[in-house]
Amino acid sequence: MGYSLCVLVVARWALAILSGVIDCLDPPSSKIEFPKWDRFLACVSREESAQKLRKIFGQLGGLGSSVEVLASKNLEAVQSSDVVILCCKPQVAHTILTEPGIKEALHGKLLISILAGITMRQLTGWVSPTTRVVRAMPNTPCKIREGMTVVSNLPASLHEENDRMLILKIFSSIGRCRFLEEKHFDACTALSGSGPAFACVFMEAMADGGVMMGLPRAEALELAAQTLQGAARMVLQGGAHPAQIKDSVTTPGGCTIAGLLALEDGKVRSTIARCIQIATERASELGQPGKK
Repeated sequence: MGYSLCVLVVARWALAILSGVIDCLDPPSSKIEFPKWDRFLACVSREESAQKLRKIFGQLGGLGSSVEVLASKNLEAVQSSDVVILCCKPQVAHTILTEPGIKEALHGKLLISILAGITMRQLTGWVSPTTRVVRAMPNTPCKIREGMTVVSNLPASLHEENDRMLILKIFSSIGRCRFLEEKHFDACTALSGSGPAFACVFMEAMADGGVMMGLPRAEALELAAQTLQGAARMVLQGGAHPAQIKDSVTTPGGCTIAGLLALEDGKVRSTIARCIQIATERASELGQPGKK
C-alpha cells in the first residue's frame, strides 16, 4: 500500500514540491530510492488557480497528469491524504486547521507546515494529539530543484524513522534538506527563506557595477549570476571556506583587494549580518497574535 501526498493552499508550492517528487519517481533520472506513492493531490483556494495547475501538471506527462487538483476543498483533500503539507499565509493557518472536519481528517496523519512564524506549540494546539506535526522551511530555489529546506527535529514515536524518511525524500527531491531544532527556525527563515532576495540584491549590484564600467546589461548579469553560483558550489561541493576562496583570489596590490577594501568601507559585511538579524526578528512576529 502506498502513500498519498497533499499540498494544501498555495499553487506555486504545490507545483514545486509535487513536480519534484514526481520527477524522482522516474528511476533512470534519479538515484533517490523513494517510498511508494500512489496518489498526489493539490488543493488551492480558487478554481482559476486550479485550472492553471491542472494544465501545468498535464504538460509534465507521465505521473504529472495523475495529480488531482482541487479548488476550495480542503477537507476532501486532507481526508484523502496520508501526508499533508500546509502552505498558506501564516495569518490564515488557524482558520484552515479549524475548519469543520479538518481536525478529525488529520487524525493519525503527518502534517508538515512550511509557515513562517507559526510554532509547533500553536500547530499542535490546533490539531488532534494523534496528528504528527513538523515544521519545514523551504525556499524559492526549490522551484528549480536547488532549494534549501530545514525541518524541525521529530519527536520520539513509533513513526519517527518512517516520517524522517518520508520528509527527507520529499524535500531532497527539490534541493538539500537538513534537520534542526525548532529554536533555530526564525533564523533559518531569514537566512535561507529570505536569503534569495538578499543574494539577488548583491547580484544586481554587481551587474550594475559592470554596466557602469561599460558592460552590456545582459552579459553583466550573466557574469554576476554565474560567479555567485560558482563560488557557492565551491563551498558546497568542494568544502572550501568562503574566506579561503576570497584569499585565493586576492593577490597583493591587485584589483580584488582594492574592491574588498571598498566593501569594508561601505560596511557591507556588518550590513548583511544585521539584515539577517532584523529579518529573524520579523520572522518571529509572523503569525503571532497582535502582529501583522
